[in-house]
Amino acid sequence: MQSVTPEDELAIAAQLGRSPRGLVGVAWRCPCGKPGVISTAPRLPNGTPFPTFYYLTCPNAVAACSRLEAAGVMAEMTARIADDEELAARYAQAHEAYLADRKAYGEVAQIEGYSAGGMPNRVKCLHAVVGHALAAGPGVNPFGDEALAQIGEFWQCSCAPG
Repeated sequence: MQSVTPEDELAIAAQLGRSPRGLVGVAWRCPCGKPGVISTAPRLPNGTPFPTFYYLTCPNAVAACSRLEAAGVMAEMTARIADDEELAARYAQAHEAYLADRKAYGEVAQIEGYSAGGMPNRVKCLHAVVGHALAAGPGVNPFGDEALAQIGEFWQCSCAPG
C-alpha cells in the first residue's frame, strides 16, 4: 500500500468525479503513475460501513470492466464456480485474502464476512475483482486475473487528466 499524495487525491477526485471518501492508500498505480486502485477504510468518515476495500479508479480499467460486464462475462464465471470445485476453492481463498487485507484497517461488525464483487459465491462486479487482482497481484483472485487477461493492456490508452 502506498501513501496518498495531494496530487493523488486530485487525480482520484478527477477519476471519480468527486472527492474520495475514507481513503487509506493507493493499492495499485497505472504505469503512467496515477492511482488505479485505491483502498478505502471499512468505515467511512460519516460512519457508514463500506465493504469495498479495493476500489478501481483507473478510467480505462473501469470502462474495460464495464464492457466485459455488458457482454455477460459475470454469468459465465459464476456458472463455472458451481462446476469446478478447484476454481470455487481458489475464489473462496480470494475472498478470505480480501477480508484479511481489509481487516488490517479496522473491523466493522455490519460487514463482517462480506468482501466485494460477489465473492465467494458469485461474480457480481468485475470492477471489484479486477481491483483486487491488481492490488494483490497475479494468482490471488482467479476471476480478476481472467478479466485482466481478457481486457489486455488497458493502460496503453491515454490516461484521464488529473
